[in-house]
This record gives sequence, structure tokens and C-alpha cells, in this order.
Amino acid sequence: MTPPQLCRWYLFSSVQSLQTEAVSMIARAAEQAITDSGAFRLVLAGGNTPRALYERLRALKTNWAAWHIYFGDERCLPAADPERNSAMARDAWLDHVPVPQKQVYVIPAEMGAKAAAAVYSATLQPVGEFDLVLLGLGEDGHTASLFPGNDWGQGVDSPVALPVFDAPKAPAERVSLSAWRLSQAKQVLFLVTGESKHEVVMNWRAGANIPARAITPLHGVDVLAESVLLKE
Repeated sequence: MTPPQLCRWYLFSSVQSLQTEAVSMIARAAEQAITDSGAFRLVLAGGNTPRALYERLRALKTNWAAWHIYFGDERCLPAADPERNSAMARDAWLDHVPVPQKQVYVIPAEMGAKAAAAVYSATLQPVGEFDLVLLGLGEDGHTASLFPGNDWGQGVDSPVALPVFDAPKAPAERVSLSAWRLSQAKQVLFLVTGESKHEVVMNWRAGANIPARAITPLHGVDVLAESVLLKE
């Protein structure tokens, strides 16, 4: 049985104030993790929402050598394709800070969904609980590349990474961490912006069974959302 989702909502009057809080939360999580274990294991969200946040992270004062970067999902495109989540993260942030290259664990999605999912599952096999997972929310309730109508990988026997062959937006072929693996985290942070997300946010809060609800870490999830999304 998957445990119920504990959800804490934080509302912001602007995208900028939401991003400011997100940077602060990431900074605190990094500081705590580095103090506790000497490493900060962060899973990145893709899509358009986090780009400006990643650009802000360039200015963070931190021990970059202790950061380990993973990805929640990836599009099956050529390695250098600018539409890949890893390419966006590099362009916006990672190419501008001294995180060691060997500590940026890119999903090799150019191999195809099935092979890449197997390789990334092996990459994550020795990795324990993530310190922080960043996620977004699609208008259909998807998060990472876990889409309505598909297997979200919620059970404890689920694969670490799932091949996706029928994403409703191009490219159809992707790789996603399973809901179970994304939930193995000390903290999960959803970033939700854009008025087009109003209906799905209201459905989520009303208990609808959307993919975002399948993320159930022990300590719950934090949702940073624009306040306009909750207005009737």
C-alpha cells in the first residue's frame, strides 16, 4: 500500500517571490546535507518552470564540490539537443558553477527509453535517500514524466527508472524516475506556476488521483505555488 500524501502548500503573489523562497529552501537543504554527510544529493526538474530558478542558483555561496546532481526525467533526444532537461540545466546553471563533472549524473536518454532506464537504474543503485527532489506539475497532473494513464511505479518493488513510450507531448519517448524512487527523499519540493495550472491544482487539493499525488515521501511534500492558482 502506498502511504497517503502529506502536502504543505505555500502561496506566493509572484513567480519571483516563489523563486526566492525556492532558492532559500535549496540553500538550507544543501547546507544541512553537507554538514550532516559531506554531500548534497539533488534531483532536478525539467521543463520551462525551473529555468529562472536555476539561473538564480549560480550566485549561491556553497561548497559546490559536495553537490551531486541527478535528473527526475529526460527526453529521448540526442545528447546535445537543447530540448533535453540536462542541456537546459547546464545552460542555465551547471556550466556556470564548479560542480565536478563526474557528480552530474545525466540520464543517457539518447540510448532509447528502455536501455537508458536500465542504465540509470544501475547508476542510482548505490545511492540512498535523496536530500532534495525538485518537481514540476503539468496541466494534466503529470510530474517528471509520469503521465495519467501510465504506470507510475508506486510500489516498493517498482523499478528505479521507467521507460516511457507514449508521452502526450513530443518527444513521446522518455525516461522517468518512478514515483517510488522520487519518494525516497528527505524533502520534495514542487514548483507550480502559470494560470493554466489552476484546474489541476484545484483537483489535486480536492484529492484527485493525479501522478503528482503518487509522490509520497515520509515527511510529505512542499508545494510552492502562485496564489492566483487557488482563486475560485
